[in-house]
Amino acid sequence: MKVLVTGAGGQLAHAVAARMKVKHQVISLTRKELDLTRYLDVMDVVREEQPDAIINGAAYNDVDGAEDDPVAAMAVNAFGVRALAQAAVATRAVLVHFSTDFVFDGNADQPYTEQSIPNPQSAYAISKLIGEWFATEAQHYILRVESLFGGGLLPFREGRKRGSSLDRIADAILAGEEVRAFTDRTVTPSYVDDVAEATAVLLASKPPEGIYHCVGSDMGTWMDLAAHLAAELKRPSRIIPVQMASMKLKAKRPQFCALSNVKLRSLGIVMPTWQDAVSRYAKARLNVV
Repeated sequence: MKVLVTGAGGQLAHAVAARMKVKHQVISLTRKELDLTRYLDVMDVVREEQPDAIINGAAYNDVDGAEDDPVAAMAVNAFGVRALAQAAVATRAVLVHFSTDFVFDGNADQPYTEQSIPNPQSAYAISKLIGEWFATEAQHYILRVESLFGGGLLPFREGRKRGSSLDRIADAILAGEEVRAFTDRTVTPSYVDDVAEATAVLLASKPPEGIYHCVGSDMGTWMDLAAHLAAELKRPSRIIPVQMASMKLKAKRPQFCALSNVKLRSLGIVMPTWQDAVSRYAKARLNVV
């Protein structure tokens, strides 16, 4: 296949592009090379490249920033996806689009399935849900991911901020710094290497189009994740338990946001547990520190 990957400067798109290059021709474009808010540029690039598949890793991910600038979030997360979907239709390409657990309100007590009704609680979440709707204009696979961590961008250059919460927790543990972790926010985190593998298998097997939850198996609190990561890094750690209500966050986060990956498993795509993923991630971090 010829595969076009957008947002290639991000940790997920970088990992997906690296995995797809094993068997396919890949065109990786960063935001500077293809800005999804420029509709005509999107159409021109896709028509010129004529890809078999478009994998969209571009996103506006500043959850709190979106509360101050919802237009910017909508431009990328919603209308940028619409541009890709229309370009995919024009070239008969399949569109793989990554979405988020934030489309749910976090009031559940069991993992959300693909049939669960979204109820976004922030400007960022609304923009991502609308992006899902626009993605359905093309032949599509919408992969909801959650609490992403890891990826082929390791090792990071000194002074460069890591992109995810778990990456920053690892930084703090390795530096001997205090770590604050939520005891009341439940997640099913996604390791980017596992998401990249699932994406490759999905495109190769061509199951029915639709939404799939591409997250690690099992669920845990951020306190659980931080404790397991510290143990795997084999470093003394100071993990301070905190509750979400104690944090002054501009945008509302879903408190219980575990997703069920049973639908993906039914295709034979079995996502490892988050414990296994965190252990592999810790080993990778120790190898580059």
